[in-house]
Amino acid sequence: MQHSFSGHETFPFRYPWLKKGVDAVFADGNVFLRDDAITTLGVGKNMVRSIRHWCLTAGVLEENTAIVGGALRVSELGKLLLADDGLDPYLEDPATLWLLHWRIASNRARASTWFWIFSHFHEPEFSREVLTSALFRWTQTLSGKKVAFSSLKRDVEVFLRTYVASRHQRGKVAEDSLDCPLTELGLLTQTGDGQSFQFRRGAQRTLPDGILLYAVLSFWKSFAPNAKTLALHDLSRQPRSPGRLFKIDESSLAERLESVERRTQGVLFYDETAGLRQLYRRQELEPEAALVEAYKTAGARR
Repeated sequence: MQHSFSGHETFPFRYPWLKKGVDAVFADGNVFLRDDAITTLGVGKNMVRSIRHWCLTAGVLEENTAIVGGALRVSELGKLLLADDGLDPYLEDPATLWLLHWRIASNRARASTWFWIFSHFHEPEFSREVLTSALFRWTQTLSGKKVAFSSLKRDVEVFLRTYVASRHQRGKVAEDSLDCPLTELGLLTQTGDGQSFQFRRGAQRTLPDGILLYAVLSFWKSFAPNAKTLALHDLSRQPRSPGRLFKIDESSLAERLESVERRTQGVLFYDETAGLRQLYRRQELEPEAALVEAYKTAGARR
């Protein structure tokens, strides 16, 4: 399986970047191959590469396989979300930030560090050094070329900056901040001395039900596409599961799934019988079907 521990050029993505990348590719699928991309995008060369990386990692851009040579195209998700008339082109709604986090943290191929930390790392509190060392041990089990410890150290630093606001940036207007938008989710907190970090686990009340449902359906599609039932344990604890990536505890996830039958007009329902806590589906339901409803519920601009 493909893995990547670079591509971001040591930058977490910033507020305008995904929209900037989508707009540029709408105009020219070869924009990232052009010498004047720095002028078109209005950023330096390294940031051009970083914007490309994050747009691909979040799934708002995709490689255009119909054209040889590295051209890109706007994905269906990119159109739905970030087109001028999209659901939330300027990342104004918390639903979008949770959605982008899900897309990035579940992308094992392009954001391997993000995937591994959310899916496999379970320490309640940790330092940069502990996190990097644990990640390094995992990479030693992977096939292919070994990753240098120094590369992983840089990747971990970008990961932390994706979720923890820079202390000197606090209090600034969000759009003017150099911080990643995902710091607003509060998934990762820094201790007072700045040396340790811990995940904030719980019900994640700012996560819209529709985005949670999108994640549940996406996980189901990849984990057990033909199954008619899915155990709560798997939804909570499997790698790449909503419980892992959103840091939702099992009891909170069960509570939130109790309303899924109403929200899906009976297509899905949750039941606890004879000690079995499972989600059932009466027919197929595509993940994208949950997105528009998520934004209606959240009151995002349409």
